[in-house]
Amino acid sequence: MNAPIIDPLQGDFPEVIEEFLEHGVMKCIAFNRRGTLLAAGCSDGNCVIWDFETRGIAKELKDKDCVSAITSVCWSKYGHQILVSAADRSLTLWNVLKGEKTGSTTLLPVCISDADTASSRGKVSDGTPPFTPTAACFNKYGDLVYVGNSKGEILVIDFERVQIEAMVPISGGAVVKNIVFSRNGQYLLTNSNDRTIRIYESLLPNKDGLKVIDEITKEFDGLDGAEKLKAVGTKCLTLFREFQDSITRMHWKAPCFSGDGEWVVGGSASKGEHKIYIWDRAGYLVKILEGPKEALIDLGWHPVHPIVVSVSLTGLIYIWAKDYTENWSAFAPDFKELEENEEYVEREDEFDLNPETEKVKEPDVNEDEEVDIVNVEKDSAFSDSDASQDELCFLPAIPCPDIIEQQDKCIEISSKMIENNNSGSPPSEEAGVNGRTTNHASSPLEVLDNPDDAGGARVKRKRKPSEKGLELQAEKGKKPSKPSGRLSKFKTKSMVHQDNSNGTYGDDNSDE
Repeated sequence: MNAPIIDPLQGDFPEVIEEFLEHGVMKCIAFNRRGTLLAAGCSDGNCVIWDFETRGIAKELKDKDCVSAITSVCWSKYGHQILVSAADRSLTLWNVLKGEKTGSTTLLPVCISDADTASSRGKVSDGTPPFTPTAACFNKYGDLVYVGNSKGEILVIDFERVQIEAMVPISGGAVVKNIVFSRNGQYLLTNSNDRTIRIYESLLPNKDGLKVIDEITKEFDGLDGAEKLKAVGTKCLTLFREFQDSITRMHWKAPCFSGDGEWVVGGSASKGEHKIYIWDRAGYLVKILEGPKEALIDLGWHPVHPIVVSVSLTGLIYIWAKDYTENWSAFAPDFKELEENEEYVEREDEFDLNPETEKVKEPDVNEDEEVDIVNVEKDSAFSDSDASQDELCFLPAIPCPDIIEQQDKCIEISSKMIENNNSGSPPSEEAGVNGRTTNHASSPLEVLDNPDDAGGARVKRKRKPSEKGLELQAEKGKKPSKPSGRLSKFKTKSMVHQDNSNGTYGDDNSDE
């Protein structure tokens, strides 16, 4: 799509279903950092990776040890690894290029009491009910982990020291179902069980956030335990906006940010509905996308383009894209669209034969300047890219070998075609130049213009003059034309009846 002919006032959010992907029963999805690959977890425990540019399957990660449904997939920053969680509580780290399992896992504390008084089953000593982590995500640079738990708290954890650094309570103490950062690391989104989506603004810098937390912690040395963590949490996150449907009070599925963080998208959790709601950061609802009558279980926004990918309960992936309207007036720089007719007064020299035209300004280009064809320009959308780090954007194509049975069938069919062509079947021998078959027995009046032509050239039809035609020629004193020798051997039905009336009888092939 040409960018100059696209109307910039149309908005940069998707509108219609452009395509759908089908491979088994898919449950969850995740884009890589560039949006070139799409990972999908299936109900049989396997993970499939789609090439999003070609909409083809690039690799399939098959886990023989896992038969449970995949619950989530997550890419590493540079796309070399995928972290997959399953319904059997297993956590697997895959090497994408090799298609092999790798790495190890570390247990993190899920509540404040886990750091000191938690037992093996997660029950604390003071008798309070146990609670578990429900969602987690890294910050932009990966030095902190933000965990939402079933008690309605957001925990900021230093995973290297396995220590909770801050805690932010959610109003009402609702269970946190989803937690995700915007791509620029400035905003944190949570989806709670109270049917509310909350946006928090991060007060920590994207880089070296752990050092800043250590400095903030020193300011509250006079506090202890949960009070100290809450005080530090007020310096880490602040509530920015809340999103909810005040009329229907529906639950939300898999909310997330757009690639540029300008839009917030969430799916309806109602059964039999495939609706996607899009808000701006100010909290205004700008679009509702209605899909097929299938429940929505997961969705994701493309990191760069205005494309939303949603997963239905039946296991299909729907791709929502922008329905672009081309503005063709952009091709002419002096063209102006008019709402209504306007009176135009032409110039005196407007239609002269040799009008004075302005000289075209020569482009200010230094022809002696060397062009760099080695270094790649830095993409502004990925300002934190490390040039020294090799990023996996595409997977190499691996051709699939053909099935032997299909090869044998193709060879057999081709050999039969060759035998038929060499055997010289009757239809091929009688075929004319125009590709039609001729039957000389049924059309004996078809003769060659040149009988000596060995190639069997053009076929022309000649007819015997009728009795009325002979009489007209005789009246005019013209001698009737005598048919050719080969044609005289054949008689039409009219000639046979004429001979029979004179008392002579014979078959069609008898001589006169």
